[in-house]
Amino acid sequence: MRVRGGDDGKRPGGERLGPAELGAELGARATLVQFSSAFCAPCRVTRRVLAEVARMVPGVAHVEIDAEARLELVRALHVRKTPTVLVLDAEGRVVRRAVGQPRKADVIAALGEAV
Repeated sequence: MRVRGGDDGKRPGGERLGPAELGAELGARATLVQFSSAFCAPCRVTRRVLAEVARMVPGVAHVEIDAEARLELVRALHVRKTPTVLVLDAEGRVVRRAVGQPRKADVIAALGEAV
């Protein structure tokens, strides 16, 4: 996963999300947050990859957010294109950020920073 954070392209800087922002509960160990749009083919593949990883790794949740319906959150998190994936730790802190379709192995490796 390519690391992106804030506007400077470095690691995310302490952003934190909870159930109120996500519309879903956090995973006990980590949460994979996917920003998608309706006509995004890579978003469909990303959905399958993240759902599969969430099923494989105990305590990991996958939450998909419709970027067009949640523009305030998209703007607050500086999401510029879909799919964008955020990896949250158990407290909801953003520990990794990637843009584009991730590989399963990269998602699993990124979870290592969150758990």
